[in-house]
Amino acid sequence: MSFLDNLFHRGPKPIIAHSQPKDLDMLKASTNRPQDPGFKTHQDVYFVTASVELGNTTTKCILTATNLNNSHCYLLNKTVKMTRDIRPPKPNEEVFGKTVWGIELSKEAVAEMIKDTVLESLKKANVDKDKDLDFVVRSTGVTAGFATAEEAGKLVIALADGCLDAGIPPRKMSPAMSPQQLPERLRKYTLLDHVTFDGAVVSVVPPKGKQATANEMEGELVTAGIKLGAKWTDVDYRNPCVSLDFGSTLAGRVVNDNRPYANTVGNFLGLAGVVSDSLARGTDKVDKNNGAALDLYNPKLNKKGDKKKAQANAQKVHKYIDIRKVPLGVTRFGTVPIDPEAAEAAGTTLIGCDVGENGDKLPDLMDIGNEIYENDGLPTLLATMDYVSANIVYRALDVAFDENIIIEGSVLGITGRAGITGRKPELILEYSQDKFNDTVFVEDGLALGSAIMARCMNSMGTQNNPIGGHQGGKCILGKRMKLQNKNR
Repeated sequence: MSFLDNLFHRGPKPIIAHSQPKDLDMLKASTNRPQDPGFKTHQDVYFVTASVELGNTTTKCILTATNLNNSHCYLLNKTVKMTRDIRPPKPNEEVFGKTVWGIELSKEAVAEMIKDTVLESLKKANVDKDKDLDFVVRSTGVTAGFATAEEAGKLVIALADGCLDAGIPPRKMSPAMSPQQLPERLRKYTLLDHVTFDGAVVSVVPPKGKQATANEMEGELVTAGIKLGAKWTDVDYRNPCVSLDFGSTLAGRVVNDNRPYANTVGNFLGLAGVVSDSLARGTDKVDKNNGAALDLYNPKLNKKGDKKKAQANAQKVHKYIDIRKVPLGVTRFGTVPIDPEAAEAAGTTLIGCDVGENGDKLPDLMDIGNEIYENDGLPTLLATMDYVSANIVYRALDVAFDENIIIEGSVLGITGRAGITGRKPELILEYSQDKFNDTVFVEDGLALGSAIMARCMNSMGTQNNPIGGHQGGKCILGKRMKLQNKNR
């Protein structure tokens, strides 16, 4: 079983697989299939990574162990804290940014939150940071409240400081330059003697030139993470593909089928889960300033909602939602800092989701949420959120199809709290099953992306079960070697 609490894949209805976290000692004691029929078995080797993420709504440390023989990834621990609980900056601390909800961030406050979260996760999983932990990847979904795309770098540095304060050695946060720099048990699994990390993550290269959007890394990680999560299904989620991450903000990519490395031809950005959060804040069930839809989520109540009323309510909400190709000449869309000119130069289409102009109509959604809650009840409000999120998917993908950037035969991947909870997968499948080869829903795509990013940075591919490459294709190691030798 995978580490995913929820994993869905295409069918008449989404198929949901449930699993429990695994124990590292138990995994180490497991054996793989015989190396040769009738002969000895050998121990599986696991690559243990920590994904450290500070998002607009939640801050997480997710420990995973990836079987380097078959690319199956297991959960060791998932420690989650609410970002709203981060301490306020002290008078002598610089505020370098804030969350989409206005929570101010200083390097010191972020580092403290990250330190506590990492140490708690390691303790709960009984993972020794020196002996067991192999790599740490830091990422952030908090980009919408920054003044410039470059400010995201300050937050990544703050995340690194928190990890260092937790006692994580610096060498476990940067890629190895040779096999000898890796633990002995991992050396036979690295391809560093054959290929180097050239920026391609599971066979997709980032856009060239100046950074076009503050959430670029987020889109890269979730695309890679969905590829890893899809290994637990029969869906071949490789290039060409489309990814959508529905956290508080929207992220994701449209990837073409160039070989050996595909290109990012589309990038999603803007507001996502905060739409439902705003509806939730219209009720008396959550805090008006810091509440989230997660505080209300109840799958049993969700099923009791009036579907017809929920659909009508969703249409009312969508009158405030602006989804389109981001025009030239703007520096922020859906509150996310962007450079549309740089995107155009790189051949990347930016598709944004906004509520009014840079979220200025979010208070109106609180009023709608209150109206739905008072007139139709909480179950119908929850059902409304499902239709609202599904309609965001429809509209964003419609723009991508209209811009002719989605390759025929592409596979769709969805992750994030506002994309995989409730009835959202069923509603999304109604749209996608005739437009994509397959659709896969993965929990914690960003964390999975960190796990596979760590492997890519250390050239730990699985040749007999590749995650990168194109659908139906073989491992692209030979093509990568040829390309890198040509460029030397």
